Amino acid sequence: MSDLENPARRIKLGKIVINIGVGSSGERLEKAVKLLEQLTGQEPSIRKSRRTVKGFGTRKGEPIAAVVTLRGERAIQLLDRLLEARGRRIPERSFDGTGNVSFGIKEHIDIPGVKYDPEIGIFGMDVSVTLERSGYRVARRKRARSTVGRDHIVKREDAIEFFRGQFNVEVA
Repeated sequence: MSDLENPARRIKLGKIVINIGVGSSGERLEKAVKLLEQLTGQEPSIRKSRRTVKGFGTRKGEPIAAVVTLRGERAIQLLDRLLEARGRRIPERSFDGTGNVSFGIKEHIDIPGVKYDPEIGIFGMDVSVTLERSGYRVARRKRARSTVGRDHIVKREDAIEFFRGQFNVEVA
């Protein structure tokens, strides 16, 4: 039985994490939160600085970024728009060995359907996509936790093929 015939071997989109790192708290962070809320339709989480960095002017515990995680149909629709903003091209080095893909968007106004708002300004963002197969829950569940088998983990080549087939992405 091939990978396509076996439903447990089919690759699916696990989640998308969108991060806007502002580097400081205040008005700019609030604008980033507002942008993520408009883009995704859900409330972002605020991330705080882990340590004080005098060169960047940040203190430990200061809010410096906004993050939102999407799953399911909403994640697929947004990923399609984000890939359109990238011109449906992702470099091969963006894929890691376990089915994760990360890429950046320089300006959020490149995303189809997003208009420039002078009150918000222009933000760049980092997008991380996690691919998985059925059965990955065993690694996350609370009771009788286990590891995902080595042959069941999404490989780099599988992730590249998934993006080429599902989202018509050119991997260069």
